[in-house]
Amino acid sequence: MSELPKAYIPKDAEEKWYPFWEKHGFFHAKVNPQKKPYTIVIPPPNITGILTMGHVLNNTIQDIFIRWKRMQGYETLWMPGTDHAGIATQNVVERELLKQGKTRHDLGREVFLKRVWLWKEEYGGTIIEQLRKLGTSCDWQRERFTMDEGLSEAVQEIFIRLYNKGLIYRGKYIINWCPKDHTAISDDEVNFAEHQTNLWYIKYPIKDLKEYAVVATTRPETMLGDTAIAVHPNDKRYKHLVGRTTILPLANREIPIITDEYVDPTFGTGMVKVTPAHDPNDYWIGQRHNARIGQRHQMVPINILDESARLNENVPQKYQGMDHLDARKEVVKDLEALGLLEKTAPYVHNVGRCYRCDTIIQPYLSDQWFVKMKPLAEKALKVVVDGKIKFHPEQWVKTYQHWMTNIRDWCISRQLWWGHRIPVWYCVGDVACKLECKQPLVSKTKPEKCPHCGSANLRQDEDVLDTWFSSWLWPFSTLGWPHDNPDLRYFYPTDTLVTGPDIIFFWVARMIMAGLEVMGEISLPDGSPRTRVEDIVPFKDVYFTSIIRDIQGRKMSKSLGNSPDPLDVMRKYGADALRFTIVYLAPLGQDVLYSNEKCEIGRNFANKIWNAGRFLLMNKEQLDSSSVMLSDSEASEKHLDLADRWILSRLHSTIGDLNEALEHFEINQATKILYEFVWHDFCDWYVEMIKGRLYGDETTEVKQFVLGRAIWIFDQTLRLLHPFMLFVTEELWQHIEQRKPDDSLMVAQFPMKEDRCIDKETEAEMTFVQNTINSVRNVRGELSVPPSKDIELIINFSDKAKAETIKKYQSYFQRLARVTKIDHLRDGKKPKHAASAVVDGGEVFIPLEGIIDLEAERTRIQKEITHAQSMLESTQKKLANESFVGKAPKEVVEKEREKLENFKTILEKLKKNLERL
Repeated sequence: MSELPKAYIPKDAEEKWYPFWEKHGFFHAKVNPQKKPYTIVIPPPNITGILTMGHVLNNTIQDIFIRWKRMQGYETLWMPGTDHAGIATQNVVERELLKQGKTRHDLGREVFLKRVWLWKEEYGGTIIEQLRKLGTSCDWQRERFTMDEGLSEAVQEIFIRLYNKGLIYRGKYIINWCPKDHTAISDDEVNFAEHQTNLWYIKYPIKDLKEYAVVATTRPETMLGDTAIAVHPNDKRYKHLVGRTTILPLANREIPIITDEYVDPTFGTGMVKVTPAHDPNDYWIGQRHNARIGQRHQMVPINILDESARLNENVPQKYQGMDHLDARKEVVKDLEALGLLEKTAPYVHNVGRCYRCDTIIQPYLSDQWFVKMKPLAEKALKVVVDGKIKFHPEQWVKTYQHWMTNIRDWCISRQLWWGHRIPVWYCVGDVACKLECKQPLVSKTKPEKCPHCGSANLRQDEDVLDTWFSSWLWPFSTLGWPHDNPDLRYFYPTDTLVTGPDIIFFWVARMIMAGLEVMGEISLPDGSPRTRVEDIVPFKDVYFTSIIRDIQGRKMSKSLGNSPDPLDVMRKYGADALRFTIVYLAPLGQDVLYSNEKCEIGRNFANKIWNAGRFLLMNKEQLDSSSVMLSDSEASEKHLDLADRWILSRLHSTIGDLNEALEHFEINQATKILYEFVWHDFCDWYVEMIKGRLYGDETTEVKQFVLGRAIWIFDQTLRLLHPFMLFVTEELWQHIEQRKPDDSLMVAQFPMKEDRCIDKETEAEMTFVQNTINSVRNVRGELSVPPSKDIELIINFSDKAKAETIKKYQSYFQRLARVTKIDHLRDGKKPKHAASAVVDGGEVFIPLEGIIDLEAERTRIQKEITHAQSMLESTQKKLANESFVGKAPKEVVEKEREKLENFKTILEKLKKNLERL
């Protein structure tokens, strides 16, 4: 066994142990009837992605759960993989082509897709390699890709099933159209933000009357596609106009004035323009109008935009080819010239933008493929409301409920080349084609011929499926669905999903729907059917991670320059430090305020653990014992003193508290529990307390027992820490005992709480001793008693048991506070020139005469009081200045208030210290 280096070097441990774990297959899961499975599927990162702090938090939490359960004896599967990211990936490759002066159309579909696959092979694994640096224990032998052969089959299978059930259909619909990416996107992929614009009030001449219908609009260019003007049926102002027609300005078309209950009489003039091809609400007004009047006088939508949001051939020639924003200016100018612009008013409203490229989204009437969501959503809502799937934190249930009860059909077709091509074929035969030939042919492979006319001339649908249409199958497609197989039976349903709340609708809800739709048909491991909902849902618990923000509370982004590279952070602080820090800062359901400097928390903690390990190993060498670590029973039974009984009780209390926190998804609380036990209980107190026995007059046998127990407790502590801090714990664990070549901490048994070892009376007794020692230490520090000076202690407790406890454990006071003598207070008279402290209803006195120069100390403290008083008054004056408070930035004012409180605290403490003298 090599010697433990003086300082912990994260890079060395990381490069040593990750390959060791992989080589020995510790990440790989197999069907094992002797073990209970525990499964997590990774939210597949995009192949275009690179590691962010959001990924660090998400994957650290997943790894904590997986390593914890693996050590508890579960057969753990953490399924990794990546998403093909349709729009994002195609954009990347198209940008590369553009540098060569080419477009995808120059290459053609087949050649372009080969280029995308080559790009994927070269760059698509970047984020996976970065995740390895973080220490993630995914089963890399099972890594999947949303466009690999098996997942592609699953996508085709679910499409065909839902189509055959009538849940997938093709139809004209107002969709969200991205003019830059030239594709439809779903409602959930549109980001809305407030935008300052105008309301233009346009006058429409009413035929045969000297009146105008005045409408207010934020998009005057779309008037060229108007098919009606609508008013509310109960609006008495316009009853005489209903049924008449107006002349559409600039286009000189007649359009009717109709009624519809959607119209808000209080908005604008109470009249609205109806543009069914470019507004979803107008589309439904048109549909309701057509349903009322039958086949005659149908309102036909007029599409005035092309795929790039330029005006097309359906508008007057003057505007054809103009970008919609340029056309807006021109239309407003022409209306003004004709005297048909009544007024313009400033207006703020929400504008939708593409979540990928930030282009303004255009409502666009188009032929698309849709999934009927209501039939799927009903069951998916019920399992969450009934608690079959639990959300952490629970507050997200209401958000989920709201969305699921107001769900719209899902537009699943995308006008891209990269993605799962829609498994639909169309007959494009000759004149012999029948009417039935227009029906789509849904098939995994190209049919040999049209079943209606016999033509072999078939064309596949040009569109691909939404990326999320493959992701919603992830919990079971990655395990081999649609094929029934042992892996799928054993590892499904998964246990925990860790994801961001921003994709609760994109992904979480849809996975629940998909699992409920198909997984009831797959047998349980014993071959019996899945009859319980709990066996069909895709996961049992969903943990929603926090949003990582910078120290000012801003969301991290490249544009703000506040998004650190996690690889740089790991190079500086180590993977363990970053992992521990990010979780330590992330309370459930609250945002994380992060800065790189905060990784000092994790780095200092790793160093503290390392130094404790070095101390134990150095003493082990001096005692010349190669097998000094005790067994479980020996550790808790022989040569015990207060410190031993206390640390054993604290260890088992910590085991219980830690398991409970993890079981309740309180990961942040789990780090606090570990930090408190390791830093304060074990390192600051226990290690210091056993030094007196190790370096005192005890026999070698007793010293070996004391050290062996400390090493055993340290071993258990490393096991508790391992899911959070992998590398430093593995390195230390391998050193504290002689290990076999294939031994690893990551597969060692996780500690189990033993109630017999928990002794609350001992913990209370120790707490009293600690409080008393801390009081003495505080007095020494505040009154500048030199660390080398021995002191005496005079105690005054009405509770005789407490006084006896102090006397009983005098050796601890000697070791930890340099107290050489402890006496009881005689005759109730307080000693002269002594500082005092109150502890648990009693008093302790420290005679200072001869220990410090009392007069010099009084002078020093008085000077500090004068300075603190001056600073306090200066800060009070500044905060009393209304001009400063009103004009200074909020954070500056807040800082001054904090300083004020700090000066008050300092002043109070200084006065108390002067009083002691």
